[in-house]
Parts: sequence; structure tokens; C-alpha cells
Amino acid sequence: MLSNIQKIMKSQAGMSLIEILIALTLLALAGTFVGGRVFEQLQEGKVSSAKIQIKSLSDRLKEFRRDCNFLPTTDQGLDALIEKPTGGRECKRYAPGGYIEGGKVPLDPWDNEFIYESDGKTFTIISLGADNTEGGEGSDADINSKDL
Repeated sequence: MLSNIQKIMKSQAGMSLIEILIALTLLALAGTFVGGRVFEQLQEGKVSSAKIQIKSLSDRLKEFRRDCNFLPTTDQGLDALIEKPTGGRECKRYAPGGYIEGGKVPLDPWDNEFIYESDGKTFTIISLGADNTEGGEGSDADINSKDL
């Protein structure tokens, strides 16, 4: 005589091919939704990171201005924060070792250079976003120091 558990196990049939395909389709749809959301979060994180980097570079430029009484020009660029500028006005109190640790100007989160514009009195730092072209929306939008 078979026990109740053995009877139940013998009465259970396996899943049909259609049931398996439906289950796989549902898993694929769920994976697509989760994957898309993760990608959105990654892009939002990169935008936030670019804003933080621009604020940090702005702070370094303000330190440069306090020491030198002027800002690096567009031609001198952000490289003036890692190496004393040789052209244009001379900074007599340039910080030893520069203004950025590591001796390298960081790239934006999309591995592109920041755009730096200055007349020596005011400055603008821009990241062109994920598409690296002017304009755009969402993660492709430009991030400008004047907007932060």
C-alpha cells in the first residue's frame, strides 16, 4: 500500500512546454523592467557625480583665485590647477603641488574633458553629458557650473 505522500507525488504531472514558456516570458519581462531601472539609476548617478565634480573644480578655482588674485584664462585651462601657468599673468603665491591631488584634472563621468571658459574674472565649467554634444535632455543634458 502506498503512503499518502507517494500517492500525491505519483499524481503530480510535470509542467507542460507552454507553462515553461509562459514562466520564462514572465521572467524575461521582469528582467527587462529591473535592468531598465538599474540603467536609469546609473545614469542619474553619473549626472550627480558630474555636478559634484564641477562644484569641486569650482572650489579649487576659488582657491587659485585667493592665492593668485585672478582666475586661469580659457587658454590656461584647468591644467593651471595642477601646474603653475607659464603664459599670461604670473601667480606669485601658487600652491606647491597645485590645487588638485594626484596631479591630473579629472574627466567627467562619461570620460570626457570638462569645458572651461574664463576671462580671468569669472569662469564656467561645463560637462556635455552622456552624448558629449551641446544640448540634450535627461542624462544627455549639459551640466553647467552657472546652473548649480
